[in-house]
Amino acid sequence: MRTPPLLIGLLLAGFLLAGPLKAATPGHLHPDYAPVQEQLQQGWNTWNTRSVLSYVLLPQGFAVNLAFKQHYWLDEKYLAEALIGRRGEDDERVRPGLHSYDGYSELELQWETIRVRVEAGRDGYDLVVLLTPLEAPASPAKLIVESAMLWNRPGALSRTDQQLSATWGDERVDVFISGAESVDDPYVPTRTPYLALPLDNMPIGISSGRERTVDEIRGAVQRHRQRLLEEARNVVGDNEDLAEAFQAIRSGIAWNTIYEPKHDRVVSTVGRLWNEEYGGYCLFGWDNFFLAYMTGLESRDLAFANVIEHLHGATEEGFIPNDNAGNGRKSWDHSQPPVGSIMVREVYRQYPEKWFLEATFDALLAWNRWWPEKRLNDGLLSYGSHEAKNPFNEKHRRTMTAAGYESGMDDSPMYEDVPFNPAKNVMELQDVGLVSLYIADARALAEIAAFIDRPQEADELNERAQRFSKALESLWDNEIGFYLNRRTDTGELSHRLSPTLFYPLLAEVPDPERARRIVDHLLNPEIFAGDYMIPSIARNDPAFERQRYWKGAIWPPLNFLTYLALRQAGMTAEHGMLAEKSLDLFVKEWRRMGYVSENYSAITGTGDDPRLSSDRFHSWGALMGMIPMIEAGHTGRPEDPLPQPGGEKDGQP
Repeated sequence: MRTPPLLIGLLLAGFLLAGPLKAATPGHLHPDYAPVQEQLQQGWNTWNTRSVLSYVLLPQGFAVNLAFKQHYWLDEKYLAEALIGRRGEDDERVRPGLHSYDGYSELELQWETIRVRVEAGRDGYDLVVLLTPLEAPASPAKLIVESAMLWNRPGALSRTDQQLSATWGDERVDVFISGAESVDDPYVPTRTPYLALPLDNMPIGISSGRERTVDEIRGAVQRHRQRLLEEARNVVGDNEDLAEAFQAIRSGIAWNTIYEPKHDRVVSTVGRLWNEEYGGYCLFGWDNFFLAYMTGLESRDLAFANVIEHLHGATEEGFIPNDNAGNGRKSWDHSQPPVGSIMVREVYRQYPEKWFLEATFDALLAWNRWWPEKRLNDGLLSYGSHEAKNPFNEKHRRTMTAAGYESGMDDSPMYEDVPFNPAKNVMELQDVGLVSLYIADARALAEIAAFIDRPQEADELNERAQRFSKALESLWDNEIGFYLNRRTDTGELSHRLSPTLFYPLLAEVPDPERARRIVDHLLNPEIFAGDYMIPSIARNDPAFERQRYWKGAIWPPLNFLTYLALRQAGMTAEHGMLAEKSLDLFVKEWRRMGYVSENYSAITGTGDDPRLSSDRFHSWGALMGMIPMIEAGHTGRPEDPLPQPGGEKDGQP
């Protein structure tokens, strides 16, 4: 059944009557935002995206980089930078551990014959690093402590026998070594002052500000670590699994939080391997809204910054692109699922400050208006890609591939054999998940509009949400008991079942009887139920066994949005079950491998199943731990009305 032309006209008219978006101060220029970035850009941390063993002092940009030199009978190898998740045969292996937002980090590194544990933190204003060999190298090896001024910052570097120094203006920072004596090695491939230290079975300490013994440094990092463990217990109590989840959420994002020099900002990214590939940083359309919400579990400043900096990347058309890269490229032709207003509302729930809503509203409204302008397809919404500037010669513009990218579920079996319509710039599929998220986004943004005294926009958004809710009813299949995607080229409903079909519950569209029928599919072991949930395509779908990418793997955002949908529908037992299964899967992988995976196998529950295509340390993997945090009441209830502005939550900056 096709949507009547009259309804199409009403939808378009409603958008046009809304009028142009009034000029507003961009969020990143809001006067209340400057102190947020100023507070974030302070002190030692792993700010340098190029290496997890680079400790940088902000705002100055002075770095202490740890590198390794391996000596063999005929040759030498040099590891200048280390990242989590590389998989080449000769690459380093990094197992990440705890990482706080304020500078503590721990990891284990294996490379060539070297195996070490590295812990770092702050002792007051100073940096302290403890490197402990886990075994003696089988061949001679050295630790190279390099000095650097990053991002073309002004400063002068120097070295004495056992000390590195940096000066800028009237400031000076000295870096000291304990536990080893520097040796002369003129063949280190670096261009700045460094210290070369033999690696054996003895720990090595590094500290700034003043010389410290290895024992003093060990005590400082242990105190910092103990504080992190106590903070987790203060939040979740004695629940060991939840405490582990809390630490893994924080660590999963903190390891990927960097200083980004092009826009002079601290921001959380999807992953350092992605940053490397994308020219310095990579922000993804829906990922980074999720990251902002998760950092809000304990950090007001980082939560606000992650939203505002992401909105800063909107295109000239007013939409949030699929990706926004350090090399200057954006997805000018396609967006990603509209979850921004939903997540901004939840960040505000954590930290109810009216200025934050004011700083973000107009960008979110522009994006909300963009969808029916560019992606309307016979009265409902479809994912697509349109003609736009293309300075990087992206080959997938106005193709089904680009439309899949806009869905965020690139190669989902839902989109197999669906044609792309270049006249409409959309795939020939009215998408239940997209329409439902759009309705939920409009409702959330209307609620925000009411809080900041924008009644006209609130009415506009509520009206648009209601129109699309009515239009979505045309996709209900009473025989199956689901809202189903519909092919607009044939008029047929699609029976490829994905968790996105639960999203009408989040949009508050179905009545209780329909809601119950929808949720019954979640409990059906032939479709979605099982030891590991929720597969990204139904278990009885022919693509499920592949597991690769969106063909059956468990994806954290699908679990998370389905969980929110179940809560919105009041399905208490079901959202409790999903929270329990998500926690179990998430914590097991964190304990087993230190993974915060991009996706997980729905067959084995692991993040390294060979059938997968999965980044093993991807920030949104932490959504699997965020679900049980909500369930246990450690953050606000998403289905509740918003709190009035004023009552700030205490949070670590």
